[in-house]
Order: sequence, then C-alpha cells, then structure tokens
Amino acid sequence: METPTFESMKRIGLTGGIGSGKTMIAELFRNLGVPVFNSDDAARKIQNENVEVKNRITEIFGDVYDLPDKTLNRKKVAASVFSDAALLEKLNAVVHPAVGEAFEKFCSQNSEADYVIKEAAIIFEAGIEKHLDGVILVTAPETIRIDRVMKRDNITAEEVIARIRKQWPDERKMQMAKWCIRNDGKFPLLPQVIKIHEAISR
Repeated sequence: METPTFESMKRIGLTGGIGSGKTMIAELFRNLGVPVFNSDDAARKIQNENVEVKNRITEIFGDVYDLPDKTLNRKKVAASVFSDAALLEKLNAVVHPAVGEAFEKFCSQNSEADYVIKEAAIIFEAGIEKHLDGVILVTAPETIRIDRVMKRDNITAEEVIARIRKQWPDERKMQMAKWCIRNDGKFPLLPQVIKIHEAISR
C-alpha cells in the first residue's frame, strides 16, 4: 500500500448549523486517529497573533482589541457584523485566506494520514467546499439545537433563532454534502461516524 502524500491526502469538511453538535462529532473522528483542524480556533488565534490581520481588522472596526489582555473583543465585532453584511464580508476577506493558509500547513504536518478533517461553521456559505474532497454535514432538529445553545451560551431562544436564520438551512446544505450525520438522540453517533470513516479510508 502506498504511503499517503501531502498532495494525495483527502481533505474532508465537517460542518453543521449552530447547536448541531459538530464539535462532538469532530472529537469522535479524533478518537479514530483522524487529524481535525478547527477553523474557529485557528481564526481566533490568527486574529490575536497575526500582526497583519490585526492591523486590517483595526482598520475596519476601529479599536476592537480593547480587552484587558489586548485580545480581540469578539462580542463587539459580532455585534457590528450581525446586522451589516458588508462588514461581515470585509472581515471574512481578511480572516478566511489566513485560515486557509493555516489549514494547508496543518495538512503538510499530517501528511501521513489518509485524510484530514476541516471543521468549520460556514463551509458552504463561504464556498470552501470547492477546495475539499467531500463534506460531512451534522444535522439536528431546530428545537434541539435551540435548547442546546440556550444552555451552552446562556441566551434566549429568540437570540438562538436569530443566529440560526443567519446560516443556510440544513435542507440546502444537505443537497451539497456528501455525507450526513443525524444528531437527534435517536440514532447512535459512533456507528454513523465509523461508516463514513471507512468510506473515506477506502
């Protein structure tokens, strides 16, 4: 059997709407030995450590590195982009390319793997699927998602619904995903993950 190379290694996306449980699914893949790149964590690190990115964000939003530890005030930025699509587009234009570079570095560091997973909230919305070999979509009923996020973030149902409406509906994403995992409490997760893992590893 040939040793996988950086060029031939499969890049698989993992996505799901807020409260779908994609982070838990990512952990199951990690337990199977699959390297998982968390785009949100990478973006947070880049926004706080990459000098060029920090400067460009400051140009767009003003002084948003105003927390006691001089890190990005994510709540302030989120409030700004929530109702302004143009601002969100500017932010994404700064952050997404840097995250893409970090992912490529991650792939080269894990070139011995059959495949790596890129976990991201907005794979389809950002057109990232064009650069991947397939995308896994995690779905859950909206009522369950609302309950999960209310408990996790200590916010109201109305606030969760507002966030959900900002993302593409599952029905649209299901048409583009190669695999789907149902995280509704009715179907065991591990068998679904193993089935996909085996399909990708063939």
